[in-house]
Amino acid sequence: MTDQPTASPSDRFDDEDYPAYTMGRAAEMIGTNAAFLRAIGEARLITPLRSEGGHRRYSRYQLRIAARARELVDQGTAIETACRIVALEDQLEEALQLNEKLRNNAAH
Repeated sequence: MTDQPTASPSDRFDDEDYPAYTMGRAAEMIGTNAAFLRAIGEARLITPLRSEGGHRRYSRYQLRIAARARELVDQGTAIETACRIVALEDQLEEALQLNEKLRNNAAH
């Protein structure tokens, strides 16, 4: 048994990384199909968590990433290229946020 506190259901509603959506529901939410979600998983853009039964579960954060990849694919970008673009955009956003945080810390 672990001493770590268990997240309450209300905490999960606000958790961007909580794997709340099944593959079917995730595909429906971003207007695609399960094959697309499997393809971006194989391209390592997102890695869904697995339920105890082995079913894929997606978080809201992962769905935003998948939706951006879908936009690029819909515009004619190859899926592998779309995944690379989205990954780089995500890395850039993280770097910009870190730089801003470091600037703010340095100013104080």
